[in-house]
Amino acid sequence: MRRIHLVLVGLGDIGLKAHLPALLRSDEVEVVGLVDPSPERRADAVAMTHGRVPAYADVGEVRGLAGVDGVVLATPPWVTPALARRFLRAGLAVLAEKPLATSLQESRPLAELPADLRRRLQVGLTYRHDPALARLRTWIRDGPLDGPLLVRAHIYDERLDPADPTHAARLRTTLEHGPPVVHEGAHVFDWLAFVLDAAPARVVDAWAVCTDPGAGLPNLNGARLVYDGGTTALVEFGWLTHELPRCELSFLGQRGYAVLDGFTFRLHLRSSAGEEVVDDPVDRTTRCFDRQLAAFADLVAGRVDTAVPGIAEGLASLELSERVAQLARRSEGD
Repeated sequence: MRRIHLVLVGLGDIGLKAHLPALLRSDEVEVVGLVDPSPERRADAVAMTHGRVPAYADVGEVRGLAGVDGVVLATPPWVTPALARRFLRAGLAVLAEKPLATSLQESRPLAELPADLRRRLQVGLTYRHDPALARLRTWIRDGPLDGPLLVRAHIYDERLDPADPTHAARLRTTLEHGPPVVHEGAHVFDWLAFVLDAAPARVVDAWAVCTDPGAGLPNLNGARLVYDGGTTALVEFGWLTHELPRCELSFLGQRGYAVLDGFTFRLHLRSSAGEEVVDDPVDRTTRCFDRQLAAFADLVAGRVDTAVPGIAEGLASLELSERVAQLARRSEGD
């Protein structure tokens, strides 16, 4: 059987450190093109393939490649909608990094596509594929984490490193297109939707703080979400401080307490019945990007007819992120 031919567009950190290694590890996939405007990043990517895969400066250069089945977009969210629409309309399946856009308005070119094209768009909500989330969902559904919960999500994973001004500049540029909740919330709100099997009934309040004078924009923000049945989630996101608080999610119920490490996804449950730990020996990036790519390969090969997570999940997390950001801005003005 012919291997699936994929093109990787976007060779930044997530492209080079996560997507490309997963593509090269797969026995089912063959990378047939690499795209990025930066000659340095193109050179790095070609070196990773030992010179076997051609690289291009513009997506227009890959349109003539024969036999391409799909595209992986590891691109900034302010350029993703137009690129995803272009490739979907060309008949290709697309795996697009989260968030799909920086706002619902910007995502309209994708939301308005015909249903048969929308189902061919898989959203890179990568960690949805982690076994720890499936186990956590079971504990919430069947116990001992059943019933109303207090959820705390502290997502701090982008430290300001004075020795790496390029990283800081990239994050400050990203903040110009929305606060951390818009970029990190895509993951967290999807995790909560998956494990709680629900969307919040309302966003009670939201806040934003700017501690980084180099950005001049809020680099810390969060919200309080309330769900039907009494569960409350306190979520906060932060970038660009010299030191970072812990990065984790915790779930406290009457009969149990579970903590999910935000970096490793090691999951630890304590309850009256004892303790349970879910700790995959394979590192989180490797296992999740491999599982995500396998799901995309199923879509491309026709073994499934609809991407999961797809555009519905991507837009739901984006809508909630945008709602929190807007409420935080209104609160700043009070």
